[in-house]
Amino acid sequence: MPLARMGGVGDAQGPDAWFQSLPIITRYWFGTSLAVTLAVNFQIIPILSVIYDWDSMVTKLELWRLLSSFLYIGKFEFNTLIALMLLVQFSQRYEQMGPFNTGAGGGTADYCFMLMILMVTVLVTYPLMLMVAPIPPIFARNVIYGVLYVWSKRHPSSQANIWGIPIPAIYLPFAYVVFTVFLGGAYMDMLHGMAAGHLYYFLAEVVPQVQGRDVLQTPQFLLDRFGVGLYNEAQGAAAVAADVPRAGGIAPVGGQAQTTGGGGGHNWGGGRPLGRE
Repeated sequence: MPLARMGGVGDAQGPDAWFQSLPIITRYWFGTSLAVTLAVNFQIIPILSVIYDWDSMVTKLELWRLLSSFLYIGKFEFNTLIALMLLVQFSQRYEQMGPFNTGAGGGTADYCFMLMILMVTVLVTYPLMLMVAPIPPIFARNVIYGVLYVWSKRHPSSQANIWGIPIPAIYLPFAYVVFTVFLGGAYMDMLHGMAAGHLYYFLAEVVPQVQGRDVLQTPQFLLDRFGVGLYNEAQGAAAVAADVPRAGGIAPVGGQAQTTGGGGGHNWGGGRPLGRE
């Protein structure tokens, strides 16, 4: 599957410096996913111990499956590599370019809250998806494509290039589905994640604009941990605010104030080519 160039991986600074340069949520998500995927493929951890299994969680209290099923991406194959690269590329961009503001000024806490909502949505709707098509009980790709979908909604005017063909960001998730179908790969988990992403987008952006009220609110414990705006690990959480405005002047992300327009007051960004710094 074609993939836009991911800036930073091949830079001369080295893999360790590149890894440490990733924003905190992306870094921990990528690191744990890579570790679990490698451990399963090298048979250090049995795959049956990481997949989602409701009976094992209820009867044996194997509650780690609630998390491990989102970290194991798949066996050693091309699609697994693509998923890891998509994870880094779009998680990093969404986290750094300003997520939808649900209470933390469009910052790290808002992104962490979004991931939690995507995970819960995937788990709750998984039995329904099984009625439509068989989906393996591992959900890493579901959430990755959920993040890709939300990113495309957050920055619809950005440009991506697949095989040299420019594609507006708003159509990028569907383009990946088309390519996957063309290559004969599994795609229902992709659609599942995109549906979860659309539900989040609807609650975080559409409902506040249409009804004038917020449905989603980033929990206080995330604000206490990451503060408002993009988390600065060198200084800790930059600020903690009990009431962050949803419209008008919202808290700065990465040290720069975001301009806002009407409705939910979100900055949709300009046309920035995907994979170009």
